[in-house]
Amino acid sequence: MKKRDVLSRRGPLYCWLLPVLLLVVLWSSGLAQAQKMSLLRAQGGKIVDAGGQEIVLRGFNVGGWLLQESYILKTDTLDSQARIRGGLLRTMSDQELEDFYARYRASFVTKADIDFVAAQGFNCVRLPFHYDLFLTREQRVARNNVSRRPRDPRTVEAYVQSLTRWYDQNQLFTDPQNLDGFRLIDQVLSWCAANNLYVILDLHAAPGGQGFDRNINDNFVPLDLWKRKDSKGRLIYQDITVRLWEKLAARYQHDPRVAMYDFINEPHKVNVENGLSNDNAEINVLYSRLINAVRAQGDQHLLLLEGNGYGNEYTNLTPDKLRIKDRRNLVYNAHRYWCPNDPKAADPNPNQINLLANLAAFRDKWQVPVWVGETGENSNEWFAGAVQGLNAQKIGWCHWNLKRVEGVTSLLRVRHYGSILTPEGRTALLRNIQFKECVPNRDVIAALTSPATARTPFATLRIPGTIHATDYDMGRNGVAYHDAYAERIDYRKEAPTNNGSICRNDGIDIQRVADQPSNGFAISDMAAGEWINYTVSVAKPEAYLLQARVKNDAAAPARLTVRLDDKEVGSLTVTPDPAAAWTTVSVSTAVLPAGQHTLQLYVEQPGASVSWLQFTPSSTTPTTQGGQ
Repeated sequence: MKKRDVLSRRGPLYCWLLPVLLLVVLWSSGLAQAQKMSLLRAQGGKIVDAGGQEIVLRGFNVGGWLLQESYILKTDTLDSQARIRGGLLRTMSDQELEDFYARYRASFVTKADIDFVAAQGFNCVRLPFHYDLFLTREQRVARNNVSRRPRDPRTVEAYVQSLTRWYDQNQLFTDPQNLDGFRLIDQVLSWCAANNLYVILDLHAAPGGQGFDRNINDNFVPLDLWKRKDSKGRLIYQDITVRLWEKLAARYQHDPRVAMYDFINEPHKVNVENGLSNDNAEINVLYSRLINAVRAQGDQHLLLLEGNGYGNEYTNLTPDKLRIKDRRNLVYNAHRYWCPNDPKAADPNPNQINLLANLAAFRDKWQVPVWVGETGENSNEWFAGAVQGLNAQKIGWCHWNLKRVEGVTSLLRVRHYGSILTPEGRTALLRNIQFKECVPNRDVIAALTSPATARTPFATLRIPGTIHATDYDMGRNGVAYHDAYAERIDYRKEAPTNNGSICRNDGIDIQRVADQPSNGFAISDMAAGEWINYTVSVAKPEAYLLQARVKNDAAAPARLTVRLDDKEVGSLTVTPDPAAAWTTVSVSTAVLPAGQHTLQLYVEQPGASVSWLQFTPSSTTPTTQGGQ
């Protein structure tokens, strides 16, 4: 007899109970894993476990999953999740949209992704989410109506009226077993606990929107969290935010798998220029309400506060200024992007804490833990300097981000898929975001986890053989390579450290090439005095013919020196070519000693781009790759 026949003969009650029992088993398993972890707490400027052991939380953000950000998906012109949904709704029904997002959420992050994060040695995951995941699917239809007509203020007002009605009738966030948000959090907690990873719950898109940037907070009207009042004069979005955290605390208050509650991600432009105060008064009021609401339930989780100005500025938000009775277990956040890693660099405002010196000083003055909830979007050189500086101060951090379409700064790279607005593009997207389809950015992982002086091979390189120019070693600027502009330390200077922003994430500039049979990339824009190291294995002592695939579109000849363990073995001159055509130049080397060595490509005179180097024994007729 077929299994489905057995089930049908046991009746509908059994068929209904089976999935419920399965959920109970999974929930019990998650709780069993949770018992191996302990609720974290603050002890002075440290985060400690139940036994008083200091825990420094270092991990990854899983952004772009439970809140889509356009640049992560390469849909920049759409600008936000609401506008992506609005574009999709031109050709989809509400139900079809829900079905697509269910498949997207089921694919973007899975247990395999979390297992991979843990395998790299990290111990936490920050989970950015959108508040609309805690609405019912029927309630999200009202939000979809605004996405369809975002420029019509009447649709926004109608949505606010709906939220107000649901709030007053206690119809918001009341069914944890069936709401997507709770289900997804439970799933992540289970995956993370199996790997002894803590989870930080991050309300990334708060009701109404906490700033101007729609990518970050998916607002319809900027700063509505701080400004929008309902017909009764209430700051209704703030009331809804408090209720959401009350519901989250009610469900997770005793769950040690949760490290922290991150109340609101990156408030920004909450200032007098936008009709608000100049001292974060509005943020103080809401944070005080949130802290009191969570503590009223007996929840003692760590509470992460984010300052104004994208999470960094804490005027009027220090522990003594908050209107709360219980000041235990507060943690102060910084988001570090495009700023110096010099430990001596300091901001004159002691409440602006994204610089290393200010972070440590704020922690020591107020005796509260500090934590960098986001850091990234830079070069590997900057990553290494940042994490080494933070690690030296025992300040935890969370890299941004796990995945990004064609991203060189993320842990995993998602292949291009086309347009999310076409059926073919969506099919490709749902395939490409799966863990098995993603490409690990090994150089990013190395930058985040290796010692300052580490240099490791990016690829296995042998002589005789072909060395692709982009297969240089992994390591810091001055160790694996030298480039004059290898990190971005001024947010006002937007020039990319890698001019092509492709392939690798160092200061080395890389361009795509169609020249065959290359690996599709070449190093370019090399200045005089710059160099690149390769770890190579020479099979036997022998003289070689060195060929290089190069081009030069500069006005003067370029000259490259090739060294083996600091001894020059060849010099290559690349003549100018206005057509910038690829050509092959060659030189004979002296006898190269057998064994492992460092091969260095040094720029004597700039102008050349290099696709590959090929070493052929002098006794062998060379096979030229690519033609003259």
